[in-house]
Parts: sequence; C-alpha cells; structure tokens
Amino acid sequence: MLPDDWQLTEDVDDFLARAGDFLRSRPALHNMQLTEFEKLRTCQGGTRGAEAGVFGRLDSGGAVRAIFCRTPRGYLWITPLSVEQAGTLAAHLAGLGHSPSGVLADHDTATAFADAWQRQTSAALVPFWRTHLYRLGTLTPPQPQAEGRGRLTGAQDHEQVVRWCREFCVDVGEQASIDLIDAGSWADSRFGDRHFTFWETPDGTPVSMAAATSIVGGMVRVDPVYTPAHLRGRGYAGAVTVEVSRAALAAGATDVVLFTDPANPTSNALYQRIGYVRLADFTGYKFTFGTPEPG
Repeated sequence: MLPDDWQLTEDVDDFLARAGDFLRSRPALHNMQLTEFEKLRTCQGGTRGAEAGVFGRLDSGGAVRAIFCRTPRGYLWITPLSVEQAGTLAAHLAGLGHSPSGVLADHDTATAFADAWQRQTSAALVPFWRTHLYRLGTLTPPQPQAEGRGRLTGAQDHEQVVRWCREFCVDVGEQASIDLIDAGSWADSRFGDRHFTFWETPDGTPVSMAAATSIVGGMVRVDPVYTPAHLRGRGYAGAVTVEVSRAALAAGATDVVLFTDPANPTSNALYQRIGYVRLADFTGYKFTFGTPEPG
C-alpha cells in the first residue's frame, strides 16, 4: 500500500462514517463539503448521492488527511492538498477514467489539481470562480444600526424570497440557479434548504434579506445576502447579516462563515467591520476539450 492512499466509494453513509470526524475538525474551511454531504445524506432515496457518484478520502498514517466529493454538476470539491498530493489524485482519477467538469478548492489546491489534470488529459483550464472565505470573530453590530428589525420569513414570504434570490443570481451571474428557479425547481436549487431573514423598516416593509444554512458540524454559512439596488447604501445589508449571525451563535454554532466576491470591495469591507475575518481564498476551474471556434 502506498504511504498516501486514496480510497473511493459511492456510498455516502459509509464515507461519512469514515471521514466525518475529519470534516468536522475544521468546519469553517470544510463548510461547503459539510453542507453538500448533509444534502446527500438527507435526500430521499439517496438520489443526489447517485448523481454525485464518487467520494474519496486520503488515508495516511491511519487517519484521514483530505477528501473530495463530486457534486451533482460534476465538479470536484477538494479539501487542501499539497502539490504532490494533487498530482497523485489527478493521475489516480484519470487512470480510473473519471472525467470531472472542473475543480473547486482553496486557491493553491485548485490550481495544483487543475495543472495536474491538464497534464494528464490535455484539458483546457477555464477559471470561472474566485471568492474570499470569512469566518466570524467577534460580532460587532454597526453603529448606528439601520432603523427597523429582523424577521424570520414564513410561507407568506416565499414568493418574495424566490424573486430576490433570482435577482441576486442575476447580479452575480449564477445562471444554473436562475435556470432551476425558472423551472420551478426551488427545492433543488442551492437556496431550497436555507433559513431566510428579512430586515424590515419600522413600518414592516422588507428592504434586505439574508439566509443561513442549518448547523452542520457546528458550522453555519450565511448565504446569500441581498438588498435590492435602489435600497443599497443605507446599512440594511449589515443589519440583516448581524441578525442572522447573532441567531446562528444563539443556536449554538461555533463557526459562522460566508463567502464574498473579491471584486466587491464594499461587501468585503462591510463584513470585516461587523467582525468577519478573512480565512482563505477559493478558486474554481472548468475543464474543457477541443479547440474554440474563431471569433
């Protein structure tokens, strides 16, 4: 057996029994994998698990050192690896005939794996996602706070939640989620399992929205945060983010995290002001084949 040995399975329950402690050991850094596996574990009939297809864990010295999972859209989510480990994984998967759509990971791991995959398969690499990961330190409400209050949404708010989530996706160019929403597949979208909160003005008018995942491994991820364009610049986003962050802590979360667009200095500055600390940078690459047509 090699000193570093990748073990692959299609059984999500078996995988979690063996790798769950590793994922929970760094819940902030592993937040995407934790929430994805929770969806797979709880999905009726395991259908999402069948779509995702394969999970892998890197065993070394009798312990799990890293994992990957393939998302329903075919992307590999990988926890941090060295350049050598990323190359070994790429060679192993290529040798087994796997063909992921791309890779999502911390920047160094994603780049190392993408470069190794290109050497193995001659795939073209298309970077398509960059984000900062923040973890909540000491929650610091903005002063002065925007007038109004937070309110958990109910069934009567569903139409507005869906509409605002779609507007958010348009703003950030998230076409896959737009397609699911337009097809009426809200439950299958990444928003379907979220808990939403509105920030309302004193007269009860919703002016901003934030959502949070359920607690998994002690972690809650705030996502998305959205304020309609004509209402921005009034402190509503900060107020509603503080509201959901405080609720997560009150519910027992030990790690509250969120992702930001590096190209949006306003949101990055806002989250830092209210107590979020930058933890890591993440990158996504798509893998494509063939020569693009001219023009």
